[in-house]
Amino acid sequence: MTLPDWVDVGGFDEIPARGARVVATPSGDVAIFRTADGGIFALRDRCPHKGGPLSQGIVHGESVTCPLHNWVISLETGQAQGADSGCAGKIPVRLEGKRILLSTAAISVTAAA
Repeated sequence: MTLPDWVDVGGFDEIPARGARVVATPSGDVAIFRTADGGIFALRDRCPHKGGPLSQGIVHGESVTCPLHNWVISLETGQAQGADSGCAGKIPVRLEGKRILLSTAAISVTAAA
């Protein structure tokens, strides 16, 4: 049973290990990542550098590398790593059995332009 403040966005097995899936929300696209060891993370699908699609990046450990300019973003925090600065925006995500749930509180507000 899901709680009213969480929305089911798909199955765990629908995302390959070290891969991502994009979920469209009222406040913009969210990238859901699955790490090699089965961790699930969700970030806004925009690199803080130039807005590159993080969902198309390379997942390694608990980070993703943006496909545009190779910025490394922490999947745990959304923060750029190393000398780079900025945040992609972390979205609360959890597993319920084999289903992936996103927090509706974090995705229902329209993002500022």
